[in-house]
Amino acid sequence: MPGDVEFMRLALQRAEEARGGGEVPVGAVLVREEKVVAMGANRPIGSHDPTAHAEIEALRAGGRSLGSYRLTDTTLYVTLEPCPMCASAIVHARVRRLVFGAWDPRAGAAGSVIDLFALPGLNHRVDVFGGVLMEECGELLRRFFAQRRA
Repeated sequence: MPGDVEFMRLALQRAEEARGGGEVPVGAVLVREEKVVAMGANRPIGSHDPTAHAEIEALRAGGRSLGSYRLTDTTLYVTLEPCPMCASAIVHARVRRLVFGAWDPRAGAAGSVIDLFALPGLNHRVDVFGGVLMEECGELLRRFFAQRRA
């Protein structure tokens, strides 16, 4: 049975696809009952859509796949700590678990800048786990931005 590392490797593959398209390399995989329901990759540049983050793309595809915007009993794997927009969408979608790779000290909403998941008064709680394949996820981003600066 696949586990967090295997699903994060799938998210890394999606991140590589985003990088190949000139997007910031972030990938996401939505899983229910150990089966991939949907995947997403960053595409705000190519789609001209500021909301087309990997997480949002996976949540949208998951909603279509499952026939509901409530993605209960799912786990979302993301290569980078979600931003506030994505964290809010994850809560609203009722995702059960969030597993992410690299921390985002500039925009992370799972503890780096803010912990949106811990805000009081939210009607849903998400179990959050950071640092899965953190080095691989972070290195992909570091290489991408180093190449852009060169």
